[in-house]
Amino acid sequence: MKILVTGGAGFIGSHVVDAYIAAGHEVAVLDNLSTGREENLSAEAQVHRVDVRDKDKVQGAIASFKPEVVNHHAAQSEVPRSVADPGYDAQVNLVGGLNVLKAAADNSVRKVIFSSTGGALYGEPDIVPAGEDHPIRPLSPYGTSKFAFEQYLAMFQRTFGLAFTTLRYANIYGARQDFASEEGRVVAAFASRMIEDKPVTIDGDGNQSRDLLHVGDVATANIAALERGDGGTYHISTGVPVTVNDLFRKLALLTEYKLEPRFGPPRKGDVYRIALDNARAAEQLGWRPQIQLEEGLRLTVDYFREQIARLHA
Repeated sequence: MKILVTGGAGFIGSHVVDAYIAAGHEVAVLDNLSTGREENLSAEAQVHRVDVRDKDKVQGAIASFKPEVVNHHAAQSEVPRSVADPGYDAQVNLVGGLNVLKAAADNSVRKVIFSSTGGALYGEPDIVPAGEDHPIRPLSPYGTSKFAFEQYLAMFQRTFGLAFTTLRYANIYGARQDFASEEGRVVAAFASRMIEDKPVTIDGDGNQSRDLLHVGDVATANIAALERGDGGTYHISTGVPVTVNDLFRKLALLTEYKLEPRFGPPRKGDVYRIALDNARAAEQLGWRPQIQLEEGLRLTVDYFREQIARLHA
């Protein structure tokens, strides 16, 4: 199958690209490399260095590659940045996304797989773990733009016959996450600072919880969505809430970190407690997470140790 992955040089997108190639598919990447990295790109993928906001170039890339499936991962994905600059968030996530959708519809693409968010859609959920039918009430422009794009997907299916599957991700962590940034990347930020014996700051009281899923499990979900889940929305998650304090303790053990955490103010736009029920994905996509938290954290710490050693070499 021919698959074009937008954002395929990014943290999650590059793992999806690798999984598709390993499964024998022909893959092209569309990425402007603003947050994605050259070293994440597979040598076996065709690369189009294009910003999703550039309508003509998006159209040209999709017209030339002629994919059967477009996997849309390119996004402005920082909650704090969306709060500070909602217009930029909408330019990338809505206008850019619509450029991708229009080009897909114009070039006979069969299906779009969309990486949405679970953690930023529901506000403070009424029930944990929350199901896909939980009321939508985002606390950030990022969550709002992701949900608005979900509505565009449904409209494109009704009007143009373009199939879609929406995957609402939990908090994803693992290799290739940007440890130099502390925005929304709690595992990467903590692990990298602990390895270097630097102070770690917890936003808020640390009792806030997240649903932490290893990026390897995200890749398998994107494979499952190629042939299943048309018209569906699925949580790609563990369903288990983990507090930030508990995560700190687990990473401190793995890195032999002895310092106590500092506590800072909570971040605007962040939910306090979230976990996402994944029963629908298990039933309809045949997908379940396979990587336990302790194993995933160990793999991630090993990766950051290598990266930091290379930086200091």
